[in-house]
Amino acid sequence: MKISYNWLKEFIDTDKTPQEISIILTGTGLEVESLEKVQPIPGGLEGLVIGFVKECVQHPNADRLRITKVDVGGPEDLQIVCGAANVAAGQKVVVATVGTTVYPTAGEPFKINKSKIRGEVSEGMICAEDEIGLGTDHAGIMVLDADAIVGTLAKNYFKLHDDFMYEIGLTPNRADATSHLGTARDIAAFLKIGIKKPDVSEFKVDNTSRTIEVVVENEQASPRYSGLTISGVEVKESPKWLKERLAVIGIRSINNIVDVTNYVLHELGQPLHAFDADEIKGDKVLVKNYAEGTVFKTLDDVDRKLSENDLMIGNTEEPMCIAGVFGGAQSGVKSTTKNIFLESAYFNSVSVRKTSKRHGLKTDASFRFERGTDPDMTVFALKRAALLIQQVAGGKVSSQISDHYPAPVAPFAFDVTYKNIDRLIGQEITHGEIKAIIEALDIKIVNETADSLSLQVPPYRVDVTREVDIVEELLRIYGYNNIHIPTQIRASLNTSQKAEKDTVQNQISDLLTANGFNEILSNSLTKSAYSDNLNVAVKILNPLSSDLDVMRQTLLYSGLEAIAYNQNRRSADLKFYEFGKVYSVKDDKYSEVQRFSIFITGADVAEQWNQKQKPVSFYNLKAIVDGILKRLSITDFVVEDATCSKLAFGLQYMLNGKQLVKFGTAGANALKKVDVDKEVFYADFNFDMVLAAVRKNVIVYQEVSKFPAVRRDLSMLVDKAVSFGQLKQIAQRTERKLLQEVSVFDVYQGDKLPAGKKSYALSFIIQDSEKTLTDKAIDSIMQKLIYNLGKEAGAEIRK
Repeated sequence: MKISYNWLKEFIDTDKTPQEISIILTGTGLEVESLEKVQPIPGGLEGLVIGFVKECVQHPNADRLRITKVDVGGPEDLQIVCGAANVAAGQKVVVATVGTTVYPTAGEPFKINKSKIRGEVSEGMICAEDEIGLGTDHAGIMVLDADAIVGTLAKNYFKLHDDFMYEIGLTPNRADATSHLGTARDIAAFLKIGIKKPDVSEFKVDNTSRTIEVVVENEQASPRYSGLTISGVEVKESPKWLKERLAVIGIRSINNIVDVTNYVLHELGQPLHAFDADEIKGDKVLVKNYAEGTVFKTLDDVDRKLSENDLMIGNTEEPMCIAGVFGGAQSGVKSTTKNIFLESAYFNSVSVRKTSKRHGLKTDASFRFERGTDPDMTVFALKRAALLIQQVAGGKVSSQISDHYPAPVAPFAFDVTYKNIDRLIGQEITHGEIKAIIEALDIKIVNETADSLSLQVPPYRVDVTREVDIVEELLRIYGYNNIHIPTQIRASLNTSQKAEKDTVQNQISDLLTANGFNEILSNSLTKSAYSDNLNVAVKILNPLSSDLDVMRQTLLYSGLEAIAYNQNRRSADLKFYEFGKVYSVKDDKYSEVQRFSIFITGADVAEQWNQKQKPVSFYNLKAIVDGILKRLSITDFVVEDATCSKLAFGLQYMLNGKQLVKFGTAGANALKKVDVDKEVFYADFNFDMVLAAVRKNVIVYQEVSKFPAVRRDLSMLVDKAVSFGQLKQIAQRTERKLLQEVSVFDVYQGDKLPAGKKSYALSFIIQDSEKTLTDKAIDSIMQKLIYNLGKEAGAEIRK
């Protein structure tokens, strides 16, 4: 948002410099992103002076050129060659001296140099108005009034005043500060001075000869609608002061009527729209919705199909304007317009926002309506604009003000206590100071006790509806820098061995990054088409688009989208990981769970001349998953076949009956939704469970055993339903002290085995850290293993 320093000073009396105002604005929450000196005319007429043409003779070598002697108030007259037909002795003119850069109305700036023109020296330029940006006329040089004083700087003669423009990074909650008036309120409150509003006391209705009836059919979308007619206006170029004021904040002048509506918009924050009254068929304005698919041509000559939810301003035959967003091609002010209907309304912010998004239209008006305008400003702004229009375009107010406001918006009413204010701020502020700030912010104190205040907040402060909001307002104006930081900090020390989330996350990230993975960060908003069960999806009430209408329920699709993006750009060998939250709702209770996902696809290593590429497999992913859990010392999990519908096949590790991680091959349906045609291996950790499991682990140093380990292998026949995980658990329960490791090194299934059977070959590592194991002790352990494997898993040992 752009704000003019000179314009601000029309609302407040202060001698603060632009730089000091910048600091105040930033301190009160209106962050100044840049402060720029602005000149109403490019270049500010720097280097141009008023001169007097003392002589003017024909150029000896050119019929269309004249040689002049010009007095510019210096010690010597300047010889200037001029090609203007109207130059003559005795004139007061504008002269660009040598070294001056001039900024023409059209074209690039250029520098004036001392030169020879057809053999004669020229020490400057006598200027036409378009050559210095003062207008478009190029019929000849500018001839000034005889009372112009020679040597006067042109910027002083034309009364140009430099200005400063603030670029403010306005946060969405500060709807009240979308104007010079709103910005001035904060400065006035900070400086504890009054604020001056424009005077509309001169407004009067001249006659009622052109009354236009207003009918509001959709009062929910248009709670207040005000309007009046002005007849006999003359549409023309705006006066210099109006064009310059708008130019400072980057607004291009269109004509005097439209410029006034823009002026009031940026002055008071109230959007206005001027209709050509003669285009309002039936002399009736209808505020209503039209049928789905109705075609409407907007000001940019684009035919747009309306939604049945778009609020429109129409007449008895057709729509004329998209309410609060954009005008129509036919009903706007034209050069031939003589009578206007001026609209000033308060539209529902949600309705305007949806319409603006639907049609991809962003305007100064929609920017303000979306955030919430002041319902009590419509009539005041109407009077202000009417007076300005009469000043710059003439005309008579030819109707009473039509003001449809059936249900006035009530102020926000609530109580605040001094105790809570002091508690939240962390410092006591005097009661007098608190009340002074509250009243300076246009908030009424309707009742006061020794402990509390009853307040009424004006409707335009849509961000101040609770006690805590008042505390924020107090801090803004009182000054965050005025809150003392205590020299003593009290804290309780927690000696429990608790793993920090960031520490664990960094450990995992370091491990994966060292193994060639890249971290991705995806949007939590996603499309409902990815949801398996929309009944538990967290839906967005006002989605930006259909692709961002729910909160994600899994990290799978965001990873697949990243894979699709890269594969479409010829990057097929990918390793990704992502930390993020997933969301769901059940029985109106919202849940968010921290997850962690891994994705691999393509080849296992980069292409090399001395090594063939192999596609990644399930076991590459399993090695990564096991490596992470081993790094975190999480070992007491149970291995099961995965039951997730998003996996074609895979495993899941269970911890205390809950799923710690699931991993495997992403299912065909999931790949199809994201248009990925390559095999993708995916792991999904419950990161909250990972953190809980890590907290229980204490790392204890243990010396490497001096005594040798012994390996024994068993080949066994088991039912197909029996998994390696079950066999491993049986073995670990059988020998808890000496059995160090159980691994599977061969699996066979085929027609040479009985139906429903499979063969496992397992290796067992046995070691005693205190002595060398004897054959007798080893055989005893193996016999126990054989017995328990047969008893609990039905394993037949193959000889």
